[in-house]
Amino acid sequence: MRTSTRTLLAAALVLGVAAGPALTPAFAAPGPALSAAEARSADLSSVIAGLPRADATAALVRVGGTEGSWRGSAGVHDLESAAPADPAARFRAGSVTKVFTAATVLQLAAEGRIDLDRPARAYLPDLIPGRYATVTVRQLLNHTHGIPAADMPGETVEEWYANRFVVHTPEEMVRSATAQPREFRPGTKQHYLNIGYTIAGLIVERVTGDSYEHQVERRILRPLGLRDTYFPGADPEIRGPHNHGYQSMRLDDGSTGLRDVSVWGATDGWAAGDLVSTTADLERFTRVLFRGGVVRGPLLEEMFTLPKVPDLSSGKPAAYSAGLSMKRLGGREVWGKTGGRWGYNTAIASTRDGARTLVYSVNATDAKGQDMNPTALGLMVAAYGLPD
Repeated sequence: MRTSTRTLLAAALVLGVAAGPALTPAFAAPGPALSAAEARSADLSSVIAGLPRADATAALVRVGGTEGSWRGSAGVHDLESAAPADPAARFRAGSVTKVFTAATVLQLAAEGRIDLDRPARAYLPDLIPGRYATVTVRQLLNHTHGIPAADMPGETVEEWYANRFVVHTPEEMVRSATAQPREFRPGTKQHYLNIGYTIAGLIVERVTGDSYEHQVERRILRPLGLRDTYFPGADPEIRGPHNHGYQSMRLDDGSTGLRDVSVWGATDGWAAGDLVSTTADLERFTRVLFRGGVVRGPLLEEMFTLPKVPDLSSGKPAAYSAGLSMKRLGGREVWGKTGGRWGYNTAIASTRDGARTLVYSVNATDAKGQDMNPTALGLMVAAYGLPD
């Protein structure tokens, strides 16, 4: 990673440390002789200290694994009451949904109901046109399919907000995307987009004769006891306890400020990004997934195998596998997935051996910005270290 990125990561961590103490961690307050686990807990505490601030109004964090555990929360439930953030709150998990989708497809592949090397068009001949006839299911999952994004209403956050209750169907989004020319020949480059997972969700429905949501519930949510995780469908509200999400945008009077965006439809995400969950549920899911309890046998390797192609924009090596992505932090590989919906940033991460896991939800005020949220960035660095 470039020096400028290293500097940005270090600056984000320093920013968090400078904020001062805020919460009661699972470990005792660090003394003169700090163990590695205690030092890490102190760093994590410092990163989320002082919330709410400009970049985030709340944060919920869980670190686990054989190297020690830590839990913390900071910030507010909502800006109006200034009540403390609920550490058990539900939140929009965004693209972390893709991990659940990939795991479901891989389970079906293990059962012989989906062939990863078979063209997606073989499963959805009525939706996938001839120009995309060679795109395989595996390429949908690892973002090497070359299908562009669907045309969606709005280019600015204000325009998206005005259209927040518009209901999108997955079929509509697939037709919009596949009506356009391909971005590249399938299997030659990688471009991270939602559309591959929208198509994957529809393939799950076609081969099972069941809804995508029920298949994920039956295969993952119920067996793992993820009782606070659900798919919202067309409901724009988060059911149950949740900390409010806020987004910086132009307000009705022409000024720029924070608007409560907790109520916002997520049908544009569907199998790529509409899941609602909690840090406890996502920590359990991550732990069981990485030890082979969700996807079993050789197919689990699909989630830890990067395609040997360049990224479309940067030309750097591909960073996304089937459902996950990989970065080298603190001298070792860290696999996981981040997600963003307006008002909410989420991540799950783990070393391959499960020695250290991280789950966070940050109520970011620019959750879909081009740069990573400073609080979220600080948490990743505090948990794993700087990029190699």
